[in-house]
Amino acid sequence: MKRVRIGVIGLGSIGAFHARGLLDGKVPRAVLTAVCDPNPKALRPFARHGAAFTDSSALIRSGAADAVLIATPQSLHAEIGIDALRRGLHVLVEKPLARHLAEGRRLVAAHRGRKQVFAIMFNQRADPRHQWIRDAVAAGVIGALQRVHLEMTEWFRTNVYYEAARWRATWRHEGGGILMNQYAHHLDLLQWICGMPERVRAFCSIGKYHPIATEDEVTARLEFKGGATGVFVGSTGEAPGTNRFEIAGDLGRIVLEGGKLTLTRNSVSAARFRRTSRAPMAKPAARQTAVRVPRTPELHQALTRNFVDAILDGTPLIAPAKEGTRSLELANAMIYSSFKEQTVDLPLNAAHYERFLKRLQKG
Repeated sequence: MKRVRIGVIGLGSIGAFHARGLLDGKVPRAVLTAVCDPNPKALRPFARHGAAFTDSSALIRSGAADAVLIATPQSLHAEIGIDALRRGLHVLVEKPLARHLAEGRRLVAAHRGRKQVFAIMFNQRADPRHQWIRDAVAAGVIGALQRVHLEMTEWFRTNVYYEAARWRATWRHEGGGILMNQYAHHLDLLQWICGMPERVRAFCSIGKYHPIATEDEVTARLEFKGGATGVFVGSTGEAPGTNRFEIAGDLGRIVLEGGKLTLTRNSVSAARFRRTSRAPMAKPAARQTAVRVPRTPELHQALTRNFVDAILDGTPLIAPAKEGTRSLELANAMIYSSFKEQTVDLPLNAAHYERFLKRLQKG
């Protein structure tokens, strides 16, 4: 195989974006050969470039594609993904993996023992700044983890955004609100860089800023193995908003805010200084450095290129789909914690949460 024939399933805003990127040649060695959407109007701009279908099953069985990119509402991710994997196609699924952890695990299980490439569109992993942070934390540059603060309130949304697609911010189709849509990316980054917490206590505001039935503002406290703590804050109703990722360790601190990445390193570890200093209110000397990384690429297309390279060359995936269960578990745990008004231990009981979500879907 010298190129990968890709079928895009779901031609809403993000699916159409992926399809146009393929048509414009932004993904080397990939070609758009099929599209699928139940709405014939959505098919029209792309139908002359390949086979057009209104049913995903027909595209998957048509032989027109070697791989599919699934960009439907997440209520269909598992169903379509399982079908495509069983038919031998490579699969790239938009985030999140599914509506809930049990559903996501069923999708991952369908890939077990198969050789196809199976990836998830966690495009924030392709950002060189995030990659630098992950490498630095793993290398112990700031020492043992003490505190994490991830605040993402920049992705403001108006009421029209939610009105434009009836599936958005619904328990039935999305399985939640901002935790399952916008900030699935940031929950993934949090666990990808810092690991999974052991306990979560979250406070979700339902329809605080928008006329929706799911959460549009979240504040959560996280507890990690070893004593580190964290805070996650997300909102689509705050303006101008903040995007700040801060990780503090025994040897220093990393901050990414406003697109600027800085590293502050202590001259000596905080633990050692506490034990040895005779000055009651002193603290270690520290040096702050601006970190320069390569220019950030177009992140969606970077993940699609990686997907194609994995198929053709065996390149390791930036975001294997099986890792999508982790951010899904965090989102589910936060929703569960808020509704139950209690701390939730991880790993989450996926079966219990599935039953709980079904009750929410019934209203």
